[in-house]
Amino acid sequence: MTAPSRPAGLFTIGYSNHEIEEFVALLREHEIEAIADVRSSPYSRFTPQYNRESLANSLRRVGVRYAFLGRELGARRDESECYVEGKARYDLIARAPLFLDGLDRVQRGVASFRVALLCAERDPLTCHRTILVCRHLKQDIGPIAHILEDGELESHDDAETRLLTLCKLPAQDLFHTRDELVEQAYEIQGERIAYVATANAEELSQP
Repeated sequence: MTAPSRPAGLFTIGYSNHEIEEFVALLREHEIEAIADVRSSPYSRFTPQYNRESLANSLRRVGVRYAFLGRELGARRDESECYVEGKARYDLIARAPLFLDGLDRVQRGVASFRVALLCAERDPLTCHRTILVCRHLKQDIGPIAHILEDGELESHDDAETRLLTLCKLPAQDLFHTRDELVEQAYEIQGERIAYVATANAEELSQP
């Protein structure tokens, strides 16, 4: 891949049901140089082209670097202290040392490369890459943009506005600033999408 004409930065992308050629075309369109895979389990029965080894090989062929950060930044955790009654708690994950190490790795990577956080979901608002990871990166990393399924970019500010609507919260009110309401929205959506441990936890497509 040729050197990007635009500065380094952080993006997110969900592979959804894209063929690998379509996915690579989206990366090229936005001059992505590196993928940080934040899936806890980087394997899928339904889209095997995105299994960890297959994806890394496909990206290598087009000059895109690949880093697996699912252990650090995944939504399904190994640490028992990140669960309450079998349900992952995003506030507890955010304090886990391994999660903080993952955030640091992303920050160091973004200093040099155009990095995209990868997960499966097409909508960034239904994925922990936004509701958990970007929430805790946005203050320290500069602008974040989400690559949507059709290739359009959504700024993180616009995504947060959409999150307020999704959670039926106003942009501001008499008692709360926008930032306070956005934090409420993150809490609501995090509770909705958090991983719940079940007897069938071996499901491979769970991010």
